[in-house]
Amino acid sequence: MAQQIPIPAAARADTEAADGTHEVAPDLAYERTVLVNVVYAGPPGAGDRGWVLIDAGVAGTAGVIAASAAKRFGNGARPSAVILTHGHFDHVGALKTLAERWACPVYAHEMELPYLDGRSAYPPPDPTVGGGLMATLSRFYPSGPINVGDRLKPLPADGTVPGLPGWVWMATPGHSPGHVSFWRAADKLLIAGDAFITTAQESAYAVALQSPELHGPPMYFTPDWAAAKISVERLAALEPAAVVTGHGRAMGGPELRTALHAVAKEFDHVAVPARGRYVGTPATADANGVTHVPPLA
Repeated sequence: MAQQIPIPAAARADTEAADGTHEVAPDLAYERTVLVNVVYAGPPGAGDRGWVLIDAGVAGTAGVIAASAAKRFGNGARPSAVILTHGHFDHVGALKTLAERWACPVYAHEMELPYLDGRSAYPPPDPTVGGGLMATLSRFYPSGPINVGDRLKPLPADGTVPGLPGWVWMATPGHSPGHVSFWRAADKLLIAGDAFITTAQESAYAVALQSPELHGPPMYFTPDWAAAKISVERLAALEPAAVVTGHGRAMGGPELRTALHAVAKEFDHVAVPARGRYVGTPATADANGVTHVPPLA
């Protein structure tokens, strides 16, 4: 199992809002939907097309997400876009339902598009790594693809984020070929997706408790550890004031930055499993999807 880098509970960077979400900034909140966080970006009361949803939870959560959005932004308030950190099953489970309900575009990195337009499944998960129940069950998790059709668009090449002025997207591959994170330099806020996370996602016990600790990406669904390491190093160098990750609570302050630098520095020891299908030999992909998956170890 991955080694933990603990973070003091006092480093939590969110407060519970009246609408039931967890606010990290006046215009940024997140909500845990079963296994994963979704992010609501935009000021409360923003109204129709005045906000953006980042990631779309697991299957069956479309109603919860839509209800929370209505409370936060106004009844009938649709997002200007749904934007994805990546397309793993727990981040796109409600995507088709919500995109159709809201008639909005879906944006992802161009290297992520094959897993969202029906061309390619992801590399299979590796249930031998991580040592927890969530990892063991990963053999049953969907690996795609899904198809959101003509609503799907690539993120702008200039790094801007549609509907979110002041934010930029950064390529942070490793956990998936087209994984991205979002950064706002003005207040040093980071939305990291699964590039790193703040809970031990392999363990059902840790997932239930949401005890704050910093980890690399979920081990069972990471097919390129060398790229994942570079991505964590890049994000640590930003010195974020606060971060929302795909799994775990939002964290911030010097305690977060110390832990993030520790994970980046000791990534091979604290994040990478000792052995596994993708340790040493990554899966590879191109713009059309997966090109090579190493054999089982």
